[in-house]
This record gives sequence, structure tokens and C-alpha cells, in this order.
Amino acid sequence: MLRLLLYVLSLFITRRTLLYLHNFFTSILKPITNLIAKIMPNQSDDHNSDPPPPPFDPSKPSIPISYPIHSLEDLDSASYFTSFHYAFNKSTVPLHPPNSALPPRPRLLVCHDMQGGYVDDKWIQGGHNSGAYAIWHWYLIDVFVYFSHNLVTLPPPCWTNTAHRHGVKVLGTFITEWDEGAAICKKLLSTKESAHKYAERLAELAVALGFDGWLLNLEVKVDIGQIPNLKEFVSHLTQTMHSSLPGSLVIWYDSVTIDGELSWQNQLNEKNKPFFDISDGIFINYTWKEDYPKLSARVAGDRKFDVYMGIDVFGRGTFGGGQWTTNVALDVIKKDDVSAAVFAPGWVYETKQPPDFQTAQNRWWALVEKSWGIVQNYPKVLPFYSNFDQGRGNHISIDGAQVLSTQWNNISSQSFQPFLEYVDDPTSNTIDVRVDRKEVSFSGGGNLTFKGTLEANAYVSTRLFLGELFMGGLPVRFTYSVKSEGNSQLGLSLEFSSEMEGKKKLLLASQETNQFSSKFNETIVLHQPTKSDTAPGWVIQESNISMNGYTLTEIRAICYRKQPENSEHKSEARSKTTQDPAEYFAVLGHISISTSIQNTEFPPSTSWIVEGKDVEWGGSQGSKTLSLKISWKLKDGCSSRFPRFNIYVEKLIKQAVRPQGRKLETPALAPRNARNGKTEVAGEYLGESQVEAFYISDFIIPSAISSLKYIIQPCDSGGASQVLDDAPFFQFNVEGQ
Repeated sequence: MLRLLLYVLSLFITRRTLLYLHNFFTSILKPITNLIAKIMPNQSDDHNSDPPPPPFDPSKPSIPISYPIHSLEDLDSASYFTSFHYAFNKSTVPLHPPNSALPPRPRLLVCHDMQGGYVDDKWIQGGHNSGAYAIWHWYLIDVFVYFSHNLVTLPPPCWTNTAHRHGVKVLGTFITEWDEGAAICKKLLSTKESAHKYAERLAELAVALGFDGWLLNLEVKVDIGQIPNLKEFVSHLTQTMHSSLPGSLVIWYDSVTIDGELSWQNQLNEKNKPFFDISDGIFINYTWKEDYPKLSARVAGDRKFDVYMGIDVFGRGTFGGGQWTTNVALDVIKKDDVSAAVFAPGWVYETKQPPDFQTAQNRWWALVEKSWGIVQNYPKVLPFYSNFDQGRGNHISIDGAQVLSTQWNNISSQSFQPFLEYVDDPTSNTIDVRVDRKEVSFSGGGNLTFKGTLEANAYVSTRLFLGELFMGGLPVRFTYSVKSEGNSQLGLSLEFSSEMEGKKKLLLASQETNQFSSKFNETIVLHQPTKSDTAPGWVIQESNISMNGYTLTEIRAICYRKQPENSEHKSEARSKTTQDPAEYFAVLGHISISTSIQNTEFPPSTSWIVEGKDVEWGGSQGSKTLSLKISWKLKDGCSSRFPRFNIYVEKLIKQAVRPQGRKLETPALAPRNARNGKTEVAGEYLGESQVEAFYISDFIIPSAISSLKYIIQPCDSGGASQVLDDAPFFQFNVEGQ
């Protein structure tokens, strides 16, 4: 009741007022709740109520989850490193470029505060909610903070993986609040040695889990005598992070002053600057006034970009009002040449902004882009691959073949996201372009769908990516998959720049066309399109391009209509009104860019060690359930260079003995082939893993199954995957268990 009341109040009041009201309402409501507890019967005596679930025990095998650390005792004991879930919580996608400092310009920090944290994103191997919250406008972000109100908030690896893929640094949060937080601070800051110890524990966690630092948010009053130790804590954490992980960040939140008072300054001044001086930046509270960014920049001097002016998207006392006017604050911040910290962009999701999350999210971030501009460009390095997956969907495909037809979410699965320009009025454009999670995909759970009407000799150009890819001496292979209807055609426009030669635009098209040749320096006809046997309807387009000395700066999709090939049809077409619009529909499944020397050689299955551990049986009469952890590694001890693994299971049925004169009944599961007296059936897709381990929970085994073959399919960063028959596997005997 108290939490609900405080949440409602928080929508209308500032953080400072909320703190005062907390103590007031606690003093009133606590005696009342104690009285109710004495009067009301004990609910646990109600035999119809369900027993409470057992407390979470991180040491026991279970579906891998991300979770925070709640106490200094747990932080000090380093028990997290012995948790069953620890190995699954490691981010495996390195930041590129590694160990890089933030650029010397105004930056955008985004602080995730979505429904308290650890919701759908806590399921490391993925969840079952296709409507789960996600961010996909990473090209507008420099730093991402995962935030919750737990003592030590550890970012789920899905956020670190996809943020790193897009060049964004990720921070966890250390926060102390209310009376409990004051007691924690008193213990943490009791001695200089204690301050150093806990700083080192936090640094160990960040380095081990692969994220890039911490936001420090101490929202309690601190005894003036402990301020020297607080400075030791901040300074030692910053120095330890820098020495352990170059390019890491420690950012101080504008709360406690150098006098120990809990007093939000809303600007950088003499009361909070001592903490700014010993850290990598300061996150300024939200209720600043219009001239505060300029005043803060003056105080910061040559570190003005390390000042992040806070904006609460919920609009709780924030400058500009947040919500759909968040850009008002961004405009002021950008003008005064400091950085911005956007808090709780999940407002769009939590408040169910119309008409739907996908549209509202794109509209809100379009305002950010208009005000702030793009800060990340890609592709930057090869190989480059995007299947436009947002990390959630209603199906999953691999190379055009659908392997899953149910809802799912896993932000780790996000590939590079396109820089789509939001159109506020779709009717003003002839072609509607969107990331589509319903249309069957070529790879993953998403694609780009182009739908509308198009005149005969017209074309529509859509921005996909803005790049910084230097083209060396080797030819570069461009590959993409297309599915279209009628005479709808989809090509790629590539823009290159060179200091010596200037700009050059190439069109990749499936056939020679003069429709808009004046718009391009050259049209490159793609290799004879090949249709995949396993991916009906998809056409794979491919071409090698040599642009030595140029930099690829932009990739655009070109929608146009196929023209008649023979002269008679051309004459007929000219005699008709070429302005008549016709239906246009095309789907872009993926884009891949690589050099010829980047073809992956997958190690054979004999190169791997695959093990099954933590086996647990369950189920009822007539059926069994199996839970186990499968792990794998290369025999030579080298670290795997594969960023992702698809996991399948094949259920093997023991071949029945056919009585003389009787036909053998067809098994319930369709056979793939016969091997060693057993019928091997088609594999079932279980999920994907970014680490070299996967946990199977309560897998139902029909009575006819004699053994299970778990197949681990390595996938490279260019979108290729190993042939299943050559992939490592673990065979588990069911009979006799």
C-alpha cells in the first residue's frame, strides 16, 4: 500500500519532496499496519491459499536469470561468483573500439528505469513475451545505465551485448536510499579500508561481467565525519576501474553534497564539484533551470562534456516537462554545449502511449534525433551483418527456414538496427517502411517491409545505415536477401567518399536499368540471383565491389518497379500513363558485408568437448521431464570466436521390432533418416546462447524416446552458421533413467 501510494505521488512531485513525504507517511501508516496485522487472522492458516514460493537460491541450478545484489554482506562475500547463474550473466560482445574514451562533444546518456528493472530482460536465455520492452535507437546513445532501486544493480547481459554491438558503454548502478541506505553507507564508510574494499568488489563485478562502470547514487544524508571516506570510495572505484578496464566510467549522481547533506543542487557547483573532480562525470538532478547548463559548463571548464544534465521523461518536476516535450530540455542542453542524461525512456512503454509501442517509441526517439542528432555510425568494421531483429518477435527463422513459431524475447539477439527516419504522417509517403515482426523473416524474428504504391518510373529511397567503413585493397562482398511481389524491385544505394576523389554513389540492382541512372555514378548488376531450396520466395543478391581508398558513408534501400525488357513492351508502356501508381511490396531479410578472406571455417564436431551436468529428472507416470546444463569448449583450449550458438534437440526413437507379416506403424514423430537401428527425427529448436552453456528446464520426454541428441550450432558474426550434421553435440541416454 505504501509503495503504491508513493509511486502515484512520484508522478507529480520532485524527488526531494518524495523523500520528505516518505518519512511522514511511514510514521503515520506503520502503526496502522501493525494494528491491522493484530486484528486480521493469519492468512497462512487458510488451507485454501497457496504456500509461498521458496526463497531464491542462486546456488541451485535453475533457468538462468539476472539479479541484483541486495546487501553489503553479499557484495563482500563475493558469493555472486559462485552462483549457478554467474557464468550465464557474462557479456560476450566486446565494445568497439575497445578501451576507447568518450568523444569530446556533447553526449547522450540514457538511464533505464523500466518497471523497477529485471522484468522480461532478466531471462538470459530469452522469455516468451513478444511485446517485451526494448530499445533499438542505439545510434542516438553514448552511454546506457541499467537502473533499479536495489543496492547493486548488475546489467542483464542482453543489454550489455546489444549496447556494445552498437558502440554504447554500459554502467551498473550502486544506490543507497531511505533508512536502510543510511545504515549501509555508515558501514561502507566506517573506515578508509572499508571504502576501498567495497570499491574493489564493485570493480571486480564490472570487469568479470563485461560492463563498463558504475553510476553512484547515494540518496541519503552522510555524517560529515565520513565524507573523507566517501571521497576515498569514489576516487578508489574510479582509479580501480580505469586500471582494470581502460575506457571505463564512474559517474556521480547529484545528491549528497560535500557537507554530507542530501541536497540536490540541479547544477555543478562548489557543493558537488569535489565528487565530480574525482570521477568521470556527474549526473545532474532533473529540476534545473534554464541557465543551469551554462553555469555548470562554466564551473566544469574543459570537462564540460562530463556534465550530464538530467531529464526525467515522466516529467516529475523536470525542465521542459519530459514526455513528448523532452526535446525542449535537450535543445537547451545542446545549445549550452554540455551533455544530457535521459532518465526512464520506458515512459512510452509503461504509460502505453498510443497507438502502439512500436510507433510511439519511434516517434519519441525521432524527437531526440531531431534535437540531438546521430552520435553512432555503422558499419565501421567488417564483417557487418544485420537481419533487423529487435530482440523480440512471433517467430524465428534461420537462413529462410522457420524454426520457431511462438512468441519470444531476447535483447541479446538484436542485430545492428537501421537508422529509419520516422514519418509522422505515413500518407505523405508512397512507401511505408518498418521493422516487421509479423512477416516471415529470412533470419531471426524481424525484417524490413516496404509496402505501398509506386509510380512506374519513380523510385523511393530509404536511409538504412550511416557508416564509417574504410574500404581497403580487397574486394568487399555485399549480400542481401529479398522477397517481393509482382514487379516490385529492391536495390541498395551505396554512397562513398574520398578526400581525393569526393563522393560516389553506386546502385546495386538485379538488372540493368536506366530509370534513374543520372542519380548514380554507376549501376552494378548483382550476380545471377539464386533461390534457396530451404527458403521459398527469398532471392539472395550478391556482388563484389572494389573501392580502395574510399569510405562507405551511407546505405539506402531503393524501391522501384521492374521495367519491360523487350522493345515492344517498352513501347506499350510508354504509350500508357506512366504516372499510374501500382501496388508495391518487398521485404529485405538481411544485409551482409564482408571480404573474401572472412569466410568462416567452422571446427568439426570432434574439435569440441561437450558435457552435460546438473541432471534432474521429474514428471509423472507415462512421461518424464529432464533438466540439465550443457556446456562446451574447444579441445585446444582457445577461446571460442563464435558470438552465438543455436541449440537444437533431436529425439531418437528406438526402432521397434516388426512382427512377421505385420507392417510397422508410422512413428508419431516424422523420421529424418535411420541410423544404427534408431530412427532420427528432425531437430527441435530450443533457443540460442551467447555463452558456451545452455540450461534445459523441465523438457518433456515422450515415452517412445530412447535418447536425446543436443546439437550446438556455432554462428559467426557475419550471419553464417555451421551445417547441423557437422556441429558439436551431446547425446543423452533416456532409457534406464
